[in-house]
Parts: sequence; structure tokens; C-alpha cells
Amino acid sequence: MDHFGGAVSGPRPGRMRDRRGRGPRGPMALPGPLSPRSVPAHRPARASFDLLVGDVIAALEPHFAVETDHVQVVVEEAPLLPPEWTDDVPLSIVTPDAGGSRVVLFRIPIAQRCGSNEDLEDLVWATVLDRLSEVWHISPDDLDPRPR
Repeated sequence: MDHFGGAVSGPRPGRMRDRRGRGPRGPMALPGPLSPRSVPAHRPARASFDLLVGDVIAALEPHFAVETDHVQVVVEEAPLLPPEWTDDVPLSIVTPDAGGSRVVLFRIPIAQRCGSNEDLEDLVWATVLDRLSEVWHISPDDLDPRPR
């Protein structure tokens, strides 16, 4: 008689389940010969959001070189709001900074209002363009380098 009461031990046949929606784990997600640049198969949401914002800022780089007002764009998780706050949670704010302005994007409120990656990209573009147009006094349509 086997020790486990008839239970099969060892690796399970078929595909492994992704029980909690966190993507692949274990040896197949580690850098190796199938990922030559040693890029992990899973990227946290925070890192993906930061890369998306970096891509938007890189596309707007010609405006940063031309405009006289220095602007720093940063990402924070969420705004600190007082307990009595009843309005919608802001997606971003503009604050004065030494030598210019600071645009703060709030990752969690932006991500929660989006249903897909395309929606997230569109909302990040819209938010950044709106805030930069506020600082530089230029129409968001004039700032947007994407083809229409």
C-alpha cells in the first residue's frame, strides 16, 4: 500500500494554472536562453505604467527643448486626500517647483478608470497633454505628436 492513500505525486500533467492572475512564475519566467536580453516575462503594473509615461514624455521631447518653462513629470501611486474629500479622485496635479512646474500623475486613479491597455494609454496621453498645455498655455491638440 502506498503512503499517500492512492494520491499521485509528482508534476501534474497538462498546463499549470494561473490561480491568482499574476502571470507565469517559476523557471519559465526567469531570464534564460529563450529571453536573450534577460528580460523577465512578468513586469509589475508600476513598472509598466512608468514605461508608458516615459514613452509619452519621450514623444513630447521636442516641446520640452523649445518651451522656456521647465517642467518635471513624476508618477506617484495616489494623492493624499483628507477624509472629508467627496469629489472624484484627481488623476494629476500641477504644482510649482523650483525653476518651473511639476506635473504629478497618480497611477492608481488613472489605472482604475481604464478597462484595457489601450484605454490606459489614451488616458495617460490625455492627462499628460492636458497638464502640459495648462503649464505651457498651448492647446493639447498642438502638443500631440500622434497622427490624427
